[in-house]
Amino acid sequence: MSDESRPSPTDTTAEAPAETAAGAPAADRARARTAAVIPAAGRGVRLGPGAPKALRALSGTPMLIHAVRAMAASRGVSLVVVVAPPDGAAEVKSLLDVHALPDRTDFLVVPGGETRQESVRLGLDALPSEYDIVLVHDAARPLVPVDTVDAVIEAVREGAPAVVPAVPLADTVKQVEPAAVPGGPEPVVATPERARLRAVQTPQGFDRATLVRAHETVTDDVTDDASMVEQLGLAVVVVPGHEEAFKVTRPLDLVLAEAVLARRRLNDGF
Repeated sequence: MSDESRPSPTDTTAEAPAETAAGAPAADRARARTAAVIPAAGRGVRLGPGAPKALRALSGTPMLIHAVRAMAASRGVSLVVVVAPPDGAAEVKSLLDVHALPDRTDFLVVPGGETRQESVRLGLDALPSEYDIVLVHDAARPLVPVDTVDAVIEAVREGAPAVVPAVPLADTVKQVEPAAVPGGPEPVVATPERARLRAVQTPQGFDRATLVRAHETVTDDVTDDASMVEQLGLAVVVVPGHEEAFKVTRPLDLVLAEAVLARRRLNDGF
């Protein structure tokens, strides 16, 4: 393992002009290299006091390590960039060195910024030029199955500039007018048609040039990278997500995540 990505294998087409994954011929898209960026600089205050959320233990292993392993489990991912807390890059590097990770995948740690958007941009800036497809994955989604990761990569390789995994909603959703006083009653404005709604997960996948352009263009504070691509007027497509790719945000989510890991150990020898 090293903090530098491995050199690209010799390619007889290396002197040809570079093309983005979304605009390249099918054969070139199939060879496009994929890197995953994991922003892990947030504090995660809703999870309670303690270490940054990404470093909280899950079955004795930091959530971040679970998330890194989830990305590295895909043979399509050859580099994982972890964006650490601004003052925690050394600690994260030590974690990656201590925990067993696949030899076929390279790992890089860079300091993050004050916001998630800034951290993702810093991760993008650190990517070597040979990577044409970028996954952006929440460190707080430690249990995403490899099939979901592979489905996102494949959809980008097939020409989509932006891809998100998502699941149908189980609950009816109400659009409300926010209360004037926190905790006060909120008038219902509308009831969206549930069949047309999806709960979005990560990793979200992008043609690299598209994601770079989005970060250079969109300055609003956003909750996910796909919405930035939407603001460019480009298509974002959805592939099936998975119920185990939930986000660990509150203490009850930790309990659920522990249960999922226990079931995996029992059923799959995870």
